[in-house]
Amino acid sequence: MGRKRKGRAISGWLVVDKPAGVTSTAVVNKVRWALQAQKAGHAGTLDPAATGVLAVALGEATKTVPYITEALKCYRFMVRLGQATTTDDAEGRVITESPARPSDAQIAAALAPFRGEIMQVPPQFSAVKVEGERAYDIARAGEEMELAARPLWVESLQMVARPDPDHVELEMVCGKGGYVRAIARDLGAALGCHGHVLWLRRTWSGPFDAQDGLSMDQIDALAHDPALDAHIRPLEQGLADLPELPATPEGAARLRNGNPGMVLASDAEYGEEAWASFQGRAVAVGIYKAGELHPARVFNQP
Repeated sequence: MGRKRKGRAISGWLVVDKPAGVTSTAVVNKVRWALQAQKAGHAGTLDPAATGVLAVALGEATKTVPYITEALKCYRFMVRLGQATTTDDAEGRVITESPARPSDAQIAAALAPFRGEIMQVPPQFSAVKVEGERAYDIARAGEEMELAARPLWVESLQMVARPDPDHVELEMVCGKGGYVRAIARDLGAALGCHGHVLWLRRTWSGPFDAQDGLSMDQIDALAHDPALDAHIRPLEQGLADLPELPATPEGAARLRNGNPGMVLASDAEYGEEAWASFQGRAVAVGIYKAGELHPARVFNQP
């Protein structure tokens, strides 16, 4: 018999506006402690120096994390032109400098190749695994490595502001696996002047927005207080990008047992991933086939 988890069996999402200087894991641990939750995880790591939306999944909502991870995300960031660093951000050591400063028109033109489906080489200081080791561990040991380029979908990349010749503020909407630091590095190289990220903020991730997130101070103030529960968003928000299929009572019962269940007609196409609901609550997510949902994940919700 398995050991019973300690804590409250609560499910849903808590949106946090992460401050600089803390890890994503530390935020998850703080939320789990504040809510006394049995289980928690996050949908997309932010570097410790980065700020912005970090969506924390609780309980059964952790099963929907992949759908937020795959969703589009928006980043605002400042690029420091004229300098390359070891980490591609302001925390690293400056290794190369250039007096060249591109014009606004040159920057706008250089952004075009970074849109759409691109190939991106992760930074040396990244969580990518190289022969079983994290790249940042190898980099900290003073070794350089060849990292393979990875595909990235960039929905949009625009210049927001040019406060002075040394700095340019950009906004990027991209898919899963994007490194903003790599964008700054490669843009600086394309402009012939080098570049690194000065600061970075994730303004939204899928259906979650940073301006709606709680600060760490607010979470501390509401810790172990029922008032914090009022900020928990439904599990179903993590499925916002998938079609919803209302299940019949019999279908919902079958789905809860992990079997294909009957759902009502919808706009979902045969073979498409979707989720089934009953009385407004998510029952399962899976593949839609001829009037039935074939479940891949089942949600244990009251």
